[in-house]
Amino acid sequence: MLESMRRITAIRPPRWQAVTVAAGAALLAAACGSSGTPAGGSSPSTTSAAPSSAAPSPTSAVCQDAAALRASIDTLTHVQVGQGVGDEIKSDLADVRAKLNTLTTQAHGQWQSQTSALSAALDKLQTAVSNLTSSPSASTVSATVSALRGVSAAAGSLLTAIGQRCPSVSASASPGM
Repeated sequence: MLESMRRITAIRPPRWQAVTVAAGAALLAAACGSSGTPAGGSSPSTTSAAPSSAAPSPTSAVCQDAAALRASIDTLTHVQVGQGVGDEIKSDLADVRAKLNTLTTQAHGQWQSQTSALSAALDKLQTAVSNLTSSPSASTVSATVSALRGVSAAAGSLLTAIGQRCPSVSASASPGM
C-alpha cells in the first residue's frame, strides 16, 4: 500500500512543473499583450483616481502579499502526501490561509471570485487532510492529492489574475520548481 502512495506522488512534481510552465507562459503573454486594457470591475466614473488604483506598483502591498501567498502555496503543494504528513500539511495550509486573508484584505474586493475559489479549495483540502490523519489509506491519500491539485488550480487562476497587475508575481513563479 505504501508503494502505491509513492507512485501517486512520484507523478505529481512533473505535472506541477508543466502547469507552472503553462501558467508562466500565460502570465507572460497576459503581461505583454494587455498592458493597455483596464481590468473588469473598475469604475470608469472616477477618472482622476482610476489610474493609480487600477494598477498597483510591483512593490505595492498587494503585490508583496501575492508573492508571499505564491511562496506559501508552493510550499503546500510540494509536500509528498502519505501517512504521517498530516500535521505538515495542516501547518502549510494554515500559512496559506493566513496569507490569503492578508491578500484579500489588501485587495479590497479585487479578484473576489478567484480568492473565493481558492478558499473553497482550501476547505476541501482541510477535510481531505483530516480524513488522511484520522484514517490513513490509499483512498484518503488519493483524495488529499486530488484536493492539493484543486488548490493548485485555484491558486493558479488567482495568481494569473494578479500577475496582470503585479508582474513580479509571475516573474518569480517558476524558480525552484
